[in-house]
Amino acid sequence: MIELYHCIDARSLRPLWVLEEMRLPYRLHVLPFPPRAFASGYKEKNPLGTIPLMLDGGVRMTESAAICQYLATRHGPSPLAVGVEEPDYGAFLNWLHFGEATLTFPQTLVLRYARFEPPERRQPQVAQDYAQWFLARLRAIETVMADREWLCAGRFTAADVSVGYALLLANELGLNAQFTPHVAAYWARLQQQDGLVRARAAQWKAAEAAGLRLGPMGMPIKEG
Repeated sequence: MIELYHCIDARSLRPLWVLEEMRLPYRLHVLPFPPRAFASGYKEKNPLGTIPLMLDGGVRMTESAAICQYLATRHGPSPLAVGVEEPDYGAFLNWLHFGEATLTFPQTLVLRYARFEPPERRQPQVAQDYAQWFLARLRAIETVMADREWLCAGRFTAADVSVGYALLLANELGLNAQFTPHVAAYWARLQQQDGLVRARAAQWKAAEAAGLRLGPMGMPIKEG
């Protein structure tokens, strides 16, 4: 049984989305965010205290895009993977990692300096600068989506999951208002994917079953 340690709408949503797209059996552990601060004992499982953590027998993985590729290939065959023999194999790998390294990274700094730091440590200018950095990088998506529905190989793949999560995070941050036309249309298509709909429902169901009271982005709701 695959086990996935996850926080609401965090990077770990990528592998959860793939699990749902592939209809693979899994056990989901939902933790409050950030787990290194609010999930007692989690560092014994993952010393970094980060999510995701995926366990599959003796396999342990903590990088969300890599887990997506692993699931689509190790537990495939699946159309979510692009094979080495396909012309778009290189594009697939590039977009798979673009979603994390280029599109998600700057948004983590927006989150930190606009929301997660205590008020006296917040830096609005830093948050604004990295938001603009993210939006500028979306030009690559705007260009490629001018003549297609999905990023590569003529179908929905794990690369769309990777980039799609970055767009979901932008939506949570209110940056979606600045999406350009092809990016906005792509984001609208992604939201209709059954795997994403099921994954987002599954995370809240698991949180409720665990007795967690969580707010946006999986932050614990304070009592009183």
